[in-house]
Amino acid sequence: MKITVCGKGGCGKSTVTTLLAKELARMEKRVLVVDSDESNFGLHRQLGVELPRDFTEYFGGKDKAFKTMMTSGILDSMKLSAFAKKFFSEDFTMADIPEEYYSEKGGVKLMSSGKIHKANEGCACTMNSILEQFVAHLTLAEDEIALLDMEAGVEHFGRGTDNSVDGILMIVDPSFESLRLSAKIADLSTSIGKPIWFCLNKVTEEAAQMMEEEVGKHGAIIGRMPLDHDLALAGLTGTELQMTIAPVREMAQFLIH
Repeated sequence: MKITVCGKGGCGKSTVTTLLAKELARMEKRVLVVDSDESNFGLHRQLGVELPRDFTEYFGGKDKAFKTMMTSGILDSMKLSAFAKKFFSEDFTMADIPEEYYSEKGGVKLMSSGKIHKANEGCACTMNSILEQFVAHLTLAEDEIALLDMEAGVEHFGRGTDNSVDGILMIVDPSFESLRLSAKIADLSTSIGKPIWFCLNKVTEEAAQMMEEEVGKHGAIIGRMPLDHDLALAGLTGTELQMTIAPVREMAQFLIH
């Protein structure tokens, strides 16, 4: 199963992705987390691993990778590894991913599609195109799950990344923007035939009813995470998330059944 985790900036995508990945691993699933946010450098810390090399480097960096994609019809004449050629034309498995491009701990693998490391290096288009191809050709076994932690907003829908996933999980925080965005993401998910699920995050007693009523109009709410001091502190200090949270366990059970 391949699942997009999306939402507005600051809603808690990386936090929920981390907690969900660890919970699924405890349920003896093999989990791949793909860091798809070129501006966020915190996900690996929450998972307790080193940030892996940008997967774009496997194709020679952004410039060379762009040229490779533009000439994918003549791959046989190019000096690419067997996996690089397969990546653009055939299905592959988690076991095929080069080990130098992921970090692993506790049954969870982390990959990074790529990061913006310096000013004026260009847009993230090449990294996003590689991610689109990666998701399209990744084949998972029954006991494997991939969680794609996306950048904020809806651009990934425009790029077509979500066309090859099995479902969309939107994280909704108690803000007007997030409530409005839930309707937009529900419409986009429906337009490509993908189920949409919602996780309410940072829920306070005052906001709970409004969030339930507004978001519930657009799809199934499968998680309700209250505002949590320990999670907030871990996010502030950049420390590994090691706690077990009941709503996350319920979401994991929903997704695997």
